[in-house]
Parts: sequence; structure tokens; C-alpha cells
Amino acid sequence: MGMVRFGVHDVVNIRFAMSPLGETVASFRAALDPGRHAVHLSWIKKASALLGERGLAQRTAPLGDLVRRGLVPDSLTPPPRCPLSEIEEELARVPGPAELGDAVRAWWRAAVEPHWPGMRALLEADIAHRTRQLAEDGIQEVFAHLHPTLRWEGDRLVSPHLPLSAPGPEGAGLTLAPTVFAVDCRLLAGDGTAPPALLYPARALGTLWERRDLAGDGLARLMGRSRAQLLAHTSSPSTTTQLAARTGLSLGAVSQHLAVLRDAGLVTSHRYRREVHYTASDLGAALLRSP
Repeated sequence: MGMVRFGVHDVVNIRFAMSPLGETVASFRAALDPGRHAVHLSWIKKASALLGERGLAQRTAPLGDLVRRGLVPDSLTPPPRCPLSEIEEELARVPGPAELGDAVRAWWRAAVEPHWPGMRALLEADIAHRTRQLAEDGIQEVFAHLHPTLRWEGDRLVSPHLPLSAPGPEGAGLTLAPTVFAVDCRLLAGDGTAPPALLYPARALGTLWERRDLAGDGLARLMGRSRAQLLAHTSSPSTTTQLAARTGLSLGAVSQHLAVLRDAGLVTSHRYRREVHYTASDLGAALLRSP
């Protein structure tokens, strides 16, 4: 049974993040071991076809060789630093041969990037849920619901998936990072530029590949299908760029529709660093729940 011991400064420095680089490497593992990832079956079928393409197979060979031999270095998946990380920012922190970075980039573009808006929305929804839980119930309750194998004992986090001799954060804090392709929890050691990170499976993974009309016909008739779809996609915090990618609308159209929805009190907005995130208000959420 492994454990991580926390000090006072570690507990107050809990934060959340996501890692497109980590998801890319984990997704490659999932494509090679589909039996452990039945929840992603529809994506795996497409990924398996990509693995059979000669050109992509050649470009991803350095990554494939490491994954198949179980020799992926920890340095290839450094702990994420913020919720808005971009894969190129993360690749810039990875030491090693350029050909490995090129292999990761090739797999990202072919297998992950086309689906990233949906993945990111799921991860953002998980972070929003955990953040509310942290504010309402405290960190002990957050840890209690991250994964069935995790439990909080006194000043330490205990799990069979944690290393037996895992060093504590030692005042640096801990990053909690939901993931799409994880099947259990994993601890990433701090690398000097970021504190340690605890990876855990995100909530509601079974909904990721569902295809459904997010806005009912009644709501679409009331406000127009484009606005109804935008409102549905703001169930988790989303930027105009993300909403455009999910709906197929232009950035200009998304901005105009969001202005109308915001003036009607159906969405709220808040700025985080350089991005503005839109979220359905209580009234907007009530409309989405209505039959």
C-alpha cells in the first residue's frame, strides 16, 4: 500500500490541471491495449485503423517502440501546470530526441486533436465539479470521491496505486489532474517547474463518445437551433473557440449568439488569464433540464 504524506502548505496548495500531452501518450497505450479501455470502443476502432496506416505508423514508430516495451520515460509526461496547457507548451518541457517529440505530435494530430474539444469539455466539467466540492465539503471529501482505491488517513493519501516510497510534496502542493484514458490513479513526481500531480479517471467517461442532439426540439424552436446548441454546450465552462469547434459555427456567430444568451441571463462569463469562459446560468440550466 503506497501513500503520500501532506503538510499544511501542501493541503492549501491543491490545484487542478489537465495535460493534452499526457492524454496523447495514454491514448496510444489504449490503442495498443483495447481490452482495458472498453469505454472508448468507438474511438479505439478509429485509432486501430490509424495504427494500420503505413505513413502514420512510421512517424509514430519511436513512441510505439517505447510504449510496446513499457519503457516510456517519466520525463515524456511531466506533471501538468495549469488547466489551459497546450500540447506544444508541454512538449517544450520534454528533454530527449526530437524524433520522439515528432512522434507524439503526429499521433496527437491524427488521433487526439480531432476529438480534443469533447475531451477537454469532459475534463473541464470534472474540474468544475471537484472545485465546487472542495469549496462546499473540503479536500478530504474530494479525495474520497476521486477513485475507489483512494482514501485519506490523517495527514496522508493512501492507495495501492501509489508508490511505496513516494516523496511528499514538501510544501509544493499537489495538482489533481483528471484524465480520459487512465484506468486507475497515478502519481507524477514534481519536476522543479511544477508540483507533483495525481492523475485520476475523469467523471462520466461513458458519455464522451455518445452522439445525441444536446438541445431538444422545443428549446430549438424557442430560441433557434444554434443558440440552443450553444446553451447546451455551456453546461461546463467553455470559450468561444471551443464552442465554435463543437458546434461548427464561426467565431463571429458564436460571439453574437453568446451575447444574446448572456443578455437574456441564460449564460454567465468570467475571465481566466487570457480566456473568457461561458457557463450556463441557473436559469439556462433549468431550461436545458425542462422536457
